Amino acid sequence: MGSIDATELGSEKKPNPGKATIIAIGKAFPQQLVMQEYLVDGYFKTTNCDDPELKQKLTRLCKTTTVKTRYVVMSEEILNKYPELAIEGGSTVKQRLDICNDAVTEMAVEASRACIKNWGRSISDITHLVYVSSSEARLPGGDLFLAKGLGLSPETHRVLLYFVGCSGGVAGLRVAKDIAENNPGSRVLLATSETTIIGFKPPSADRPYDLVGVALFGDGAGAMIIGSDPDPILEKPLFELHTAIQNFLPDTEKTIDGKLTEQGINFTLSRELPQIIEDNVESFCKKLIGKAGLAHKDYNQMFWAVHPGGPAILNRMEKRLNLSPEKLSPSRRALMDYGNASSNSIVYVLEYMLEESRKARNMNEGGNEWGLILAFGPGVTFEGIVARNLDV
Repeated sequence: MGSIDATELGSEKKPNPGKATIIAIGKAFPQQLVMQEYLVDGYFKTTNCDDPELKQKLTRLCKTTTVKTRYVVMSEEILNKYPELAIEGGSTVKQRLDICNDAVTEMAVEASRACIKNWGRSISDITHLVYVSSSEARLPGGDLFLAKGLGLSPETHRVLLYFVGCSGGVAGLRVAKDIAENNPGSRVLLATSETTIIGFKPPSADRPYDLVGVALFGDGAGAMIIGSDPDPILEKPLFELHTAIQNFLPDTEKTIDGKLTEQGINFTLSRELPQIIEDNVESFCKKLIGKAGLAHKDYNQMFWAVHPGGPAILNRMEKRLNLSPEKLSPSRRALMDYGNASSNSIVYVLEYMLEESRKARNMNEGGNEWGLILAFGPGVTFEGIVARNLDV
């Protein structure tokens, strides 16, 4: 494969005029830090379950996920107040939503404030808000409560993306990119916030996928400021969002399935998902790169910011695209430190991407200017953005 020909697109480390850029990043987490090595005993004690077979299965899953630590909203205090959450079959959706709605707003506010602080401009300069969550349900939506919590202007234009799942962060970036590029001078706050309490349940042999969720998923929030034509004095752009596309795969809608019930959200995840992604990821990347107008593709001369859905997905992508091991390092680090945090994960991946590119620069090692931001979610939906790292 040849190298990327980016001359027509501008290979300077300055953003192309009119193109959206990520200008700042922030994140936030709940207080409860869970060490993976202690999770199994704690989970079975909390749920008063003594099934040795299920316990062994969860122990195996915890090892295969590669997750080391995660943050969660669930706590002993919450379970003492709502003991019914750990009991099989109860109608608990109201209690869950009461907890989740407050928790995701609190985390989104904290992540957004961190992002705005890193940005360095006034909160009054935010013109648009894109809010993403698959962990709450209410009317008005979490976008309004986030705007209120931050003290945004009532004239702020809001967009709400609910139940987009793991592709939500990149979907939010695509929407924010469109807003920024079609509204000159705008500054878009993208916020994501998730908690697993909406689907927390005691272990059951009738719901084997629940154990995958227990071993893999984490809570938290992320935020980014997106805008075109950044002020060279006041703003330091991190990534340029050059080209974005979204595709869904026909007849795969049952592969990632979720339903809101009286017991919270019930998820089922097909074992075929990693294979489906492996079978379709290269054609999707070719389409995305082609739409961006890149003359050639050499996957190992690009950076890869991939949502860490799980080790099987990352391993299969690496194999199918013949990527060198370090290419997915930011994704694997995010998975190890935070678990699969759904829509938030891409924020954490991009932050690790910046950390690694700055380390390489300090060692006088060249980084990759062009790359892909990718995520996969219900549908099965592929989200992708051709991006430039302006910080290499």
